[in-house]
Amino acid sequence: MLISDNVLLKSYNTFGLSATARYFSTFSNQQELAALLEDPRVQERRMILGGGSNVLFTRDFDGAMLKNEIKGIEIIGEDNDYVYVKAGAGENWNGFVQYCIQHNLAGLENLSLIPGNVGASPMQNIGAYGVEIKDTFQELEAFHLHDKTVVKFDNAACDFGYRESVFKRQYKDQFAILNVTYRLSKQPHFNTSYGAIEAELEHMGVKDLSIQAISQAVINIRTSKLPNPAEIGNAGSFFKNPAVDLVHYEALKGTYPNLVAYPLADGNFKLAAGWLIEQCGWKGYRDGDAGVHAKQSLVLVNYGNASGNAIYELSQKVIESVKEKFNVVLEREVNII
Repeated sequence: MLISDNVLLKSYNTFGLSATARYFSTFSNQQELAALLEDPRVQERRMILGGGSNVLFTRDFDGAMLKNEIKGIEIIGEDNDYVYVKAGAGENWNGFVQYCIQHNLAGLENLSLIPGNVGASPMQNIGAYGVEIKDTFQELEAFHLHDKTVVKFDNAACDFGYRESVFKRQYKDQFAILNVTYRLSKQPHFNTSYGAIEAELEHMGVKDLSIQAISQAVINIRTSKLPNPAEIGNAGSFFKNPAVDLVHYEALKGTYPNLVAYPLADGNFKLAAGWLIEQCGWKGYRDGDAGVHAKQSLVLVNYGNASGNAIYELSQKVIESVKEKFNVVLEREVNII
């Protein structure tokens, strides 16, 4: 396997940041990954890179960056209600979603156009418009970077939370995900109540609801609100939506009647981080090439040549102002390197 020295990572992260990896290589199967891990240059420090859509490089990476390019999509089974589809971790996420939609397999349509690769979907328990990965996740296979063994994780073993899984907690940096299998419905159960999906479907003139129509509505909404990383560097939502208890929620609602919040099953309330940030005056803010997007305050952007540190410092200012105004602490969704 070819291992390159001092590789610029600008084209490998959606923020378009000019960090450098001391060593860089790719792998397209388990055997190539195992061979790379035997190289002394890889053993000291390493990081598995997917689509680069959820990472902020604040410095060069003094180790080996190994890019997961495992491809392949296949239907591996079905029963009366579901079809089970396995995808390589290096597959583009939206490409995989569109494959499922083209085959009339329901469950992922609300997750259309989310940037990144399949392997990141269970790590983050990615979600949008009322749907999360855990709703359709069946299992995954992951390669233990130290033991050199393949381990299967079912839904329970992943211990999914809000933008969380075991791969971001106790197993952080211990595994490389090889493939993910999803349980997709033969008969769709439409989820249109979240966000502006219903309004967009009406605007589209949709009479007969379908997963294809929902996917297109989500794509239209995301395209209108979120910057294309190919045009403006960003990693999508930079912050998680915070949750507060009933007492805190009622206090905020009393002071801010237009507060955007959603009740949770545990009795708490999820607040819209974008709304909180906008109320603090950050929407459209720009300092040099680091900024807050003009249409969606949840998204921090690189307008060209911002450094990772500049974007990180901006995020810290946003966190501090939201804490001061609302007594709510925002948590970064993006991984900081």
